[in-house]
Amino acid sequence: MQKSVVLISVDCLRADHVGFMGYRRPTTPFLDSLSAEAFVFPSAIVAGAPTYYSFPAIMASRYPLALGRDVLGLAPGEPSLASVLKRAGYATAFFGAANPYLSGQFGYGDGFDTFRDFLDAEPAPLTEATNASPGGDGWASRFNRKLQEIRPHIGPLGAVYDGLYFQYCQRLATPAPDSLDGLRRFPAADEIVGHALSWLGSIQQGPFFLWLHLMDPHAPYYPKEEALAHMGTSSVTPFQARYWNSYWNRSDLGPKGLARHRDHIISLYDAGIRWVDGQLARLVAGLTDSSRWSDCIFALIADHGEEFLDHGGRFHPPSQLTEELIHVPLLLRVPGAGKRDLPKSPFSMLHLAPTVVGAAGLPVPAEFRGRNLWMQVREGAIPDEAVISECVAGCTNPFRDEKRLGPRVLSIREARYKLVLQFDPPGARLYDLEQDPAEQQPLPPSAEKRVGRRLLERAQQHLQTSVRDRDAGSRLQARLRELRLEWARSPPEIRSMGA
Repeated sequence: MQKSVVLISVDCLRADHVGFMGYRRPTTPFLDSLSAEAFVFPSAIVAGAPTYYSFPAIMASRYPLALGRDVLGLAPGEPSLASVLKRAGYATAFFGAANPYLSGQFGYGDGFDTFRDFLDAEPAPLTEATNASPGGDGWASRFNRKLQEIRPHIGPLGAVYDGLYFQYCQRLATPAPDSLDGLRRFPAADEIVGHALSWLGSIQQGPFFLWLHLMDPHAPYYPKEEALAHMGTSSVTPFQARYWNSYWNRSDLGPKGLARHRDHIISLYDAGIRWVDGQLARLVAGLTDSSRWSDCIFALIADHGEEFLDHGGRFHPPSQLTEELIHVPLLLRVPGAGKRDLPKSPFSMLHLAPTVVGAAGLPVPAEFRGRNLWMQVREGAIPDEAVISECVAGCTNPFRDEKRLGPRVLSIREARYKLVLQFDPPGARLYDLEQDPAEQQPLPPSAEKRVGRRLLERAQQHLQTSVRDRDAGSRLQARLRELRLEWARSPPEIRSMGA
């Protein structure tokens, strides 16, 4: 019987925060049990970060900048995991928790019979939680606005003012929240899984492809109260959660000041992971009850990780390609394949789609840039080769076209060594991940020259291939799609000029 495929992508999920990768807190008890019958990849590496640089490789087995830095998402008609399985006769569905970069606007709806992204008509970029100034015309608001005007001119007292103003915003100017549910920005995993189970109950017997994208660990961090209880932190109040999130988002503090609430933020983040784990147990129970689980390929991945001051930063900005951002969990369960331990050789997510297609027994499209490594994985082997990650530095709002045209950042990672290249300003940092897994001390230029030369040659090969093998037709179709969308959003008087 043809195997079905379930793909679970969890936004912001770090590899070192899941139990089956060695994390000590109980974030993933269900997935830990599932790992006993699945392949666990010790060094799965995304091809780009954040989301908009990660998913072209995951879904279409193509480097994120291969069609040009100004192209976002998948091109119209570009072969993807969804379109391959749909052509093979699979029923296909996507349910995503309102990530604006995984939308039909960017081509991710192609190949799906059912596509629910739970977005408003006009999606907004994923800026993090803000600590906006309170409005109103009361004396306190007017006084604070006046203080903000003179803030740049009061020298060292500015830090004191910033702290007092933050406390005023949190404790006096803003009403205390009633619940965590009211603060949450994205649909929680229980809602997404509920829709998935309803869809599964509506389709006929036969192979299916189900992709769920879950946002529970994403900032702002507002987990379900039940998840906090499971993690032993049920005493957290909605006010505390909002306070910690707002504090974590302060732009006036450096890493030393932010560290005060780092552990609190991580506790909220971990509870979000725990809620995902429990809902995946619910999903698998539903598949088992309907006699579908025994024929399901199940893959759990993340699009990128999350930083908690590891290198002085927060969240997941496109800049450094550090391990906490590009090293993600990958668990692959294939019925009848058993389990083998895999080596620590890095596995690029570029190979995920062709490997899943191969595990399903289907031919892999020639357009996929990655390789079908299913036979090697099944035998407990992964090729020992350097893998590439890339992004555009500082592109934090890709909805603005001009933001996509910044300088590239490249990471070339082997099992032991990793080279990070920046192009503006130019710079190269070589790390020995065996001796320095946290990437705190780059090797001096005089060290490991042979290694540095090898990784530089791999980087050069990647850049040359990106230009030489660019699919001009797909690039043109992607740019035309964006122009049509831009035209559709323009004011009526502008559109009437082209009539």
